[in-house]
Amino acid sequence: MNFADKLAHRILYSHVLPSEEGVTLLDYLTGHYSRWDADGWFRQIAEGRLRVNDIPLSDPETRLARHDCVAYYPPETVEPEADLSFRIVYEDADLLVIDKPGNLCVHPTGPFFRHTLWHLVGSAYAEVHFINRLDRETSGLLVAARNARVAAKMLRNSGAMYKEYLALVYGDFRQIVRARGVLTDDRKSRIGKKRRFFPEDVAPAGGEFVDTQLVPERSVPPDMTLVRAILHTGRQHQIRATLFSLGFPIVGDKLYGPDERLYLKIRSCSLTEADHALLRMDHQALHSAKIQFPHPNSGTLLTFESPCRFPLLEGTVL
Repeated sequence: MNFADKLAHRILYSHVLPSEEGVTLLDYLTGHYSRWDADGWFRQIAEGRLRVNDIPLSDPETRLARHDCVAYYPPETVEPEADLSFRIVYEDADLLVIDKPGNLCVHPTGPFFRHTLWHLVGSAYAEVHFINRLDRETSGLLVAARNARVAAKMLRNSGAMYKEYLALVYGDFRQIVRARGVLTDDRKSRIGKKRRFFPEDVAPAGGEFVDTQLVPERSVPPDMTLVRAILHTGRQHQIRATLFSLGFPIVGDKLYGPDERLYLKIRSCSLTEADHALLRMDHQALHSAKIQFPHPNSGTLLTFESPCRFPLLEGTVL
């Protein structure tokens, strides 16, 4: 399948494990995905939405072999609104550096497919490979390789990329903090992907090591602080979970903010005016402000910065 086909259709791929060899297509789908029950998957198969090893299948009793590639083509749906604007900061034959807005997924996920940076950039530039990733509500800079060779080289040398973020947090953050410790699953949370930071001196066994330098930039009345976060490791939710665990949640963060129930409410589109007032911003106030890395071919050190424009900073550009 070429890239134009990937852009034209959302496709969900999975591969049959050796332990699943011999299972029927219907049982495989029912066991792997909660999207439909058995009757629902029966209809999807009948509508021609399943392929195995790129061959359309219409018999739900087809038995699968180990390592078979199962592809599901879900029906088209109306996607939620997103901010589809983005800015190309730098471009050459190997790389793109992109400044993305704060309400745009990088990759297809959930209800988002065409309303993603992957689809928008791919439609304009052909297929790219993102080197660093940002949450949907995080704005700012990220790097994309324009071919697999450059992507592999940059990922092998990922430790050479320097990254700074700006975060607007609740509370009076006064001192420079070097937050070294571990991230673990937050077992007290109802939300499976939420994480918790533990400093080194009280860190439980296991977890992922993280290292973040947090520098207060300035106080933002009435009760917030703009903080610069310098990453020495790169883990999922590293900045958000660390600041939350230190008692300084990021403004506008539904998951790591003042009430995690807001995350569940936004997924069901049930946020109230009082909820919006508590959040203060429509998206989390986290911005990828600076990246620096050697060019994968020339070795030239490249530096890029993006101005931060949080509405609560009253138009100030930093």
